[in-house]
Amino acid sequence: MLVLSGIGIADFQAKWKSEKESLVYSKKHIAKTLQFDIPKPNSKQNLLEIIASGDSVSWKRSSGKVILYHQSELKPGQVLVLEEKPEEIDPPNFPYEFDYRDYLARKGIQYRQFTRKPPLVFGEDQDSFEFWILNLRKSLSQILEVHLEIPESKQIAQALLLGDKEGLDREVRKAYAETGTMHILAVSGLHVGIIYAILLFPLKRVNPKSGLRKTYLFGVILLIWIYALLTGFSPSVIRASFMFTLISLGQMRERKPSVWNILAFSAMVMIAIDPGVIQEVGFQLSYVAVAGIVGLQPLMVRWWQAQNRILEYFWQLATVSLAAQLATFPLTIYYFHIFPTYFLFANLIIIPMAFVSMCLGLGLLGFSWIPGIGAFLGYFLDHWIWIQNGVNSFFQSLPAGVMERLTISIAGMICVWGCLLIWGNWEWGNRRRLVYFGIGLVILWRLEVLVQEISRVPEEILLFSKNGKTLIQSRIGSQVLVWNQDFPVDQISYSIDPFRIQHEVPKMPENLRGIRQEESIYFPGLGFSYSISSKEIVTETGSQFHVRKYGE
Repeated sequence: MLVLSGIGIADFQAKWKSEKESLVYSKKHIAKTLQFDIPKPNSKQNLLEIIASGDSVSWKRSSGKVILYHQSELKPGQVLVLEEKPEEIDPPNFPYEFDYRDYLARKGIQYRQFTRKPPLVFGEDQDSFEFWILNLRKSLSQILEVHLEIPESKQIAQALLLGDKEGLDREVRKAYAETGTMHILAVSGLHVGIIYAILLFPLKRVNPKSGLRKTYLFGVILLIWIYALLTGFSPSVIRASFMFTLISLGQMRERKPSVWNILAFSAMVMIAIDPGVIQEVGFQLSYVAVAGIVGLQPLMVRWWQAQNRILEYFWQLATVSLAAQLATFPLTIYYFHIFPTYFLFANLIIIPMAFVSMCLGLGLLGFSWIPGIGAFLGYFLDHWIWIQNGVNSFFQSLPAGVMERLTISIAGMICVWGCLLIWGNWEWGNRRRLVYFGIGLVILWRLEVLVQEISRVPEEILLFSKNGKTLIQSRIGSQVLVWNQDFPVDQISYSIDPFRIQHEVPKMPENLRGIRQEESIYFPGLGFSYSISSKEIVTETGSQFHVRKYGE
C-alpha cells in the first residue's frame, strides 16, 4: 500500500509540475506570502504561493511557488498582485556544479522574480494553523533578539532552538562545518532527542501502568510534533519525531518495539508521502547516521568498560559520534569533499554544551514573561553560547583540522558501507558468505577504477565559458595547466572547482602561458590556440587533444 501510494503521489507531482509551466507566460499573478521577509545584502526575500494567473481581462486558478526579491515590507498571509512575469531559475553551467534549480524544484519552487516597486497588497489570509505557527516562531525569535546581545550568540540560538539558519554568518557556518559539529546548528534528531529526554524526565518515578503516564506521553508526542512544525519540518526532524512517537506509543502499551522496524517504517512513510525526499541530503544523512549508531555503536561500546558514570557517559557519547561518523563520512565526502579531523574531540565537548544551551534557551522561551527570569536566563545563554563558539573556534584553529578536496565514487561508497555491514554482522552472520560479499565489493570497486582509467583520454582541453568570460584547462597525462582570460576568480570555487575535485585536479594548478596573435592566443609547445572572436579552440594538424566545451 505504501509503495502504490508513493507511485500515485509521484505521478500527481509530475502532472502538477507540468501544469505550473504556464506561469511564465502569464502577465499578472495573484499570490499569497508564505513567510516573513529574509534580509539579503541588497534586497529582501519572500516565498509566494500563486493563487491565480492571467491578465486584466480574465483570470484562472493556478498553483506554484515563486521566490520574490523586493524592497518593501511583507508578512505571511498577505495577498499580492504581481504585474511582472516570473523568470525561470537557471540550470548549472558546468558539470558537478551545485544544481540550485533542482534543489528548489524539490521544494516545489520553479520561478523567481525581482521587483523594485512595492507589490499591491489587497488583503490578508492568516486563518490557518500554518500561519499561527509562523507567527509563534516570529514571537519566539523576537524573545531571543531582545534578551541576547552578542551577535554570534543570537545566530546560534536562532539556529539551535528554532531551526533558523538564514542569519548565520559564513564564518560561523565554516567553523562548525570544519569541526564536524554542523549538526548542532541544523535542527535534527539530536535536538528532538534532547527535548524528548527533558520531557520524559518527570516520568522516572511514575508507575508505568498508570493512566497519568499514558496521558503525559500523549502530551509529549503532541509537543514533539509542534516543535517539528515550529522548526521547519526538515527530514531529520520528521524522522526523529516519527521514531519517538512510535517509541512512546510502544511505552503506552508496555512494549519495546525494534528500532530497525521503527527506522524502516518511518522512512517508508516519508518516501510514500514525498518520493522526492529520498534525494535530499538531510534525509540521507539522517537515516544513514541512525543506522550506523544502531548497528555499530553496541559493538564499539564493548571495547572498554568505564569505571564510573562520568566516564561511561563520555564513552557512550564517543562511540555514538564515532559510529555516526563512520556511517556518514562517505556521503560527507561525496557531497562536501571535506572530513573534520578532530570531530570526535569536538563533539565530546560541543554536544554537552549544546545540551546546556538548549536547556537555557527553552527556559528563556518558556519563562521570559516572568520579570527578572528572562534577563537572568538570557544573560547566561548569551555568554554560554559565546564560550561554546570559542571552544569550537579552538578546534578549528588546530593544525590539520580538516582534510579538503576529498572525493569518492558511488562504487566506493557502496564498498565502505558493505564493509561496515560485514563488521556489524560478523558475530552472528554466515562468515563465509560475508567474506564472499566483501571480495565482490572490492572487485566492483576496482572494476570502476579500471573503467575510468581506460576511458580517460591522454590529452584534453576543457573550455569553461560563462557570461562571455573564459577559462581554459589543458591536461597532458597527469599534468594540468590553466589559462584564465577573464573568468571571475571569486566564481571559480563554486562553478569550476567541483569539476576539478571530481577529477583530482589541484586547487591551484600551474599557469598555462600564451602569446597574443591578433584575434587569437597561441599556446606554444602544445599545438593549439584560442580564437577570441569565435571563442573556440583551434588545434594544429596531427594534434591529439580532445576538446570539450562547457557553459555557454
